[in-house]
Amino acid sequence: MGYGAPTSARRWHTGPMDDLRIPPGPGCPRGLVVPAGELIERFSHASGPGGQGVNTADSRVQLSLDLAATVALNDEQRERALRELGDRLTGTVLTITAAETRSQRRNRAVARERLTEVLRGALVPPVPRRTTKPTRASKLRRLADKKRRSEVKARRRRPDAD
Repeated sequence: MGYGAPTSARRWHTGPMDDLRIPPGPGCPRGLVVPAGELIERFSHASGPGGQGVNTADSRVQLSLDLAATVALNDEQRERALRELGDRLTGTVLTITAAETRSQRRNRAVARERLTEVLRGALVPPVPRRTTKPTRASKLRRLADKKRRSEVKARRRRPDAD
């Protein structure tokens, strides 16, 4: 692709890209390593102010990862990630966009940090709900409300012939 190609289709890398390392934590006790070859970076013009360089610098970064094809996740993690991130996915591809700074290098780092946070959040197993007993006060309130409601309905009835 040369300079005549549309900016949204450019897939240039400005230097070597390392594997994405996610430290150990809930959902991934040994941590994760996403190979650099599975990460797809796209660069384009960021909107907003930027002076003379705004139309020449491709500083916005879109970082994509196909969750269904990555070797970094085991089957259980893949299933959980696809379920938790379903509304953010395009098919099975998760895309993170970063355009906060005017530096492409910094936006690349921000996108990688966000991808790490999103994956870590998706892989955390749900906390099981602990069943609790109703308190004594809540039981008394419920019984008092039932009694009050019963009295209201009783007053609506036709009086007895007694």
